[in-house]
Amino acid sequence: MQRSSISLRSFWTAAWLGWQIESNWTDPFLFFVYSVVRPLTTAGILVIMYSIVSNADFSSPVFAYLYLGNAFYQYVATIMTGISWTIIDDREHYRTLKYIYTAPISMPFYLLGRAVARFVLTTLSVIITIAFGMLFLQLQIDWVSVNWPLFISSLIIGVIMLGMIGLLLAGVTLITARHNIPVGDAVAGALFLFSGAIFPLEVLPQVLRPVGYALPITYWLELLRRSLVGQVAEAFPTFTSMSNAQLLLILVVLSILFSIIGLISFRFFDRQARDRGLIDASTNY
Repeated sequence: MQRSSISLRSFWTAAWLGWQIESNWTDPFLFFVYSVVRPLTTAGILVIMYSIVSNADFSSPVFAYLYLGNAFYQYVATIMTGISWTIIDDREHYRTLKYIYTAPISMPFYLLGRAVARFVLTTLSVIITIAFGMLFLQLQIDWVSVNWPLFISSLIIGVIMLGMIGLLLAGVTLITARHNIPVGDAVAGALFLFSGAIFPLEVLPQVLRPVGYALPITYWLELLRRSLVGQVAEAFPTFTSMSNAQLLLILVVLSILFSIIGLISFRFFDRQARDRGLIDASTNY
C-alpha cells in the first residue's frame, strides 16, 4: 500500500511539475497561439506534399488514411521524447536529477508523470489537426458512426505502450551523452517509416516489412483509423484479412511485451548509471 501511494504521488507531482515547465515560458495568449499554429504547420507540410503528387485530390481515401496516421503519430514523438528528455532536462539543465534520486519517489512513475503535460498538449494538437482537415481539406469523419469503444480503448492502450517505450529510451539516455537530436525524436523519426503512419507497409521493400509488423505502433494507428473511418481504413491492403478484435488482441500482446522490455531495460540502465556515477554527470558538449 505504501509503495502504491509513493507511485501515485510521484506521478501526479511530476505531472504538475511537467505542466509548469511546458507552459511557463511565455504569457497564456502566446502559448495558446503557439499550441494552435504548431500542429497546423506540421500538417501543412504533409498536405503540400500530398497535393503535389495527387493533384490536390483530398476526397481520396488515401488522403484520409495518411492524414489521420500523421495526426495521431504526434503522440509517438511527444510521449517518447517527453519521457526520455526528462533525464537530460533534470540532469544537465536544472541539475536536479541527483536530488530527485534521493527523494522518496518511484523513478518510473516520475518519468511517466513528466510526460502528462506533453500528452495534454499533443491531444490539443491532434484535435486541431483533425478539425482543420474536416473544415478545409474534405476529411470525411461521421462522428455518429465512429466506433467510440474501439477508439478509446485503442488510444489508452497505445499511450501506455508509448510510455513504456519512453522508459526504455530514458534508460538509454541515462548512460549516453547529450546530443543535438534527442533519443526519442531519433527513434520516432525512424519508426515513422516502418509503422504505416502515412503509407501502407506494402510500399516498403519486402525485406523491411517484418519490422513494421513487429511494432505495436503499426496496429495502434490502424485501429485508430478504423474506429474513425472504418470502411476507408479497412480498404487498405495491409490488414484487410484481419478483424478489429484480432488487431486489438495483437496490440495488447505487443504492448505487454514492449512494456516488460521497457521496465526491465530501464532498471538495467538505471543500475548501470548509478554504478558509473552518471546520475549527476554533465555530458553535453
